[in-house]
Amino acid sequence: MSVWFVTGASRGLGAEITRAALERGHRVVATARDADAVLRAYPERPDGLLAVGADVTEPGQLAAAVEAGLAEFGRIDVVVNNAGYGLVGAVEEVSDEAARALFDVNVFGVLNVLRATLPTLRAQRSGHVVNIGSVGGFATAPGVGLYGASKFALEGVSEALHAELAPLGVRVTIVEPGGFRTDFLSGSSIKVEPAAIADYAAGAGPVRAALAGNDGRQPGDPAKAAAAVVDLAESADPPLRLQLGADAVERVEAKLDLVRRELDTWRDVALSTAL
Repeated sequence: MSVWFVTGASRGLGAEITRAALERGHRVVATARDADAVLRAYPERPDGLLAVGADVTEPGQLAAAVEAGLAEFGRIDVVVNNAGYGLVGAVEEVSDEAARALFDVNVFGVLNVLRATLPTLRAQRSGHVVNIGSVGGFATAPGVGLYGASKFALEGVSEALHAELAPLGVRVTIVEPGGFRTDFLSGSSIKVEPAAIADYAAGAGPVRAALAGNDGRQPGDPAKAAAAVVDLAESADPPLRLQLGADAVERVEAKLDLVRRELDTWRDVALSTAL
């Protein structure tokens, strides 16, 4: 069985992934900013669970969490970068402070986790990094541009990392979920910037309203998403990208169609720039 290292494991998709991995017989180093919150998420105290407090913005805490996991289980096989949160607001409306705080968690937090865990995976010449992105990191929308940008960054990191680690026997997958019925749209997982510029009411306003009204009504089953992630990690030939949910598939297909149409329409211009 494998040893998993999961961030953001106290609730939402991270908790479901942790539970699904444990039910398959894997062992899990489950991290969150508050280790007690992790334990409260699993009152049955399943065998193979090690709860560790670690903030992804604190490299020292992550290094200690990895050390604790290695001391307990001897290895780490699957790293799940799940910790993150959402941000609503038109691009111009989002403050510099809010944008930087978002990237500190969603992007630099992932880099911190990778720096803490990859030395172990490289030494083993085996392992799997699973980065939990979003369909919004492939095809974003008005009103969530900065959140989408943070997940677009994760796409770029994952794509390069995939090629860098493949010769070392370490696999990389980015998961692109659509809407799943977790607490992601609640105040605990998403921040909303004030609608401060009236001109954006038409562009960003409908997305603001849709997100506010969709909490608890998302179409996806998080337990099934977690099972798919465990299936992915157990696969002999995992993909670079995995979409989860019919809404994610639809948005990705629409984006691919758009890119193809524009590429074809502007092909002559693109090719006309050669020396």
